[in-house]
Amino acid sequence: MALADYNKKRDFNVTAEPPGRVGSTATGRSFVIQKHAASRLHYDFRLELDGVLKSWSVPKGPSFDPSVKRLAVEVEDHPIDYGDFEGIIPAGQYGGGTVLLWDRGTWAPVGDAAKSLAAGELKFELQGEKLQGRFVLVKIKERPGRRGGQRLGPEDRSWLLIKERDAHVRPETQWSVTEAMPNSVATGREMAAIAAASDRVWHSNRDRPDPSALEGARAAALPAKKVVPASTPRR
Repeated sequence: MALADYNKKRDFNVTAEPPGRVGSTATGRSFVIQKHAASRLHYDFRLELDGVLKSWSVPKGPSFDPSVKRLAVEVEDHPIDYGDFEGIIPAGQYGGGTVLLWDRGTWAPVGDAAKSLAAGELKFELQGEKLQGRFVLVKIKERPGRRGGQRLGPEDRSWLLIKERDAHVRPETQWSVTEAMPNSVATGREMAAIAAASDRVWHSNRDRPDPSALEGARAAALPAKKVVPASTPRR
């Protein structure tokens, strides 16, 4: 997916987000999970690979229980710089909501990561501040509830995030990592504290300044004829 989709959704003449450029951390194998209260709360699970952050949206977040299979919807790759963001994306803008840096660390693939992703089954080990041990991302091969097991097309991006059995396993009925450890690994804040703060606000759409604040601006009647712009800026 590279960064084409990421760049397509953003106009970098007017956005403060980092442009979609290939980069790298010191290890080349960082991972980050951002708890994101957008239209619905979810967890953005990101793995650094080939200079970008491969990304999935996990509605219920990760689990240490191998019997719990979490839906993980693949989304556009993100630039490496996106991985340390915690703050507010204003309402009405792309991805609007509160972002909390829920976990971070390094990861190690089991086998060839690129080939495993292409095959639809990526096994890996996490060394994070909250998550540790072996996990697997498995692409869903059939549509649930459809007769004949209809295959998914390339546009379908539904995966499952599953904990593999190792020394870190814990039953979800006894302990949930998302409930027991809800706060930021960067600042220790909870979602409400970040939402109430204004230390980092990330504008991802065109700013709309107050016209009265512009030098030389004057009130005027609307034009008699509607003017249609040559092109419409992306939202």
